[in-house]
Amino acid sequence: MPITVTAPEGVLTEAGEREILPRLSDALIDASGATGNSFLTSIVGGTVHVLPSRHIYAGGANRPVVMVELKLPNIGLGSVEARKAFITTAAGIVADLCVPEHKPENTWINIVNAPDGGWGIGDRQYTSDALVAAVTAAAH
Repeated sequence: MPITVTAPEGVLTEAGEREILPRLSDALIDASGATGNSFLTSIVGGTVHVLPSRHIYAGGANRPVVMVELKLPNIGLGSVEARKAFITTAAGIVADLCVPEHKPENTWINIVNAPDGGWGIGDRQYTSDALVAAVTAAAH
């Protein structure tokens, strides 16, 4: 379950650049109700892209926006409440790891869902049922 963070240079602190992915990963696992589940934990990862500030835009203007994009299978964070829990926690993580001047309205978080069967690791396609089975098996 990839998490992509895109931020302009100088907005995330040095520690923030290192810590944001592990903390967002933990937030996703927690919002999923799967803390300690070895299978789910093993399929959460991501990248941090720190770009020159001149390459970040919002509203048609150069603006210091930090973007967090979470890509999930269609069963991931399956309720409005679970999505809200992730978004609220993720916004707090970004705030904690950015320079003090970073404004909350310059943190954007979105969740993108793949259709059933549109999720894979290596050459293995996972349907929703297969993912549920793998997560359930790892819980026991």
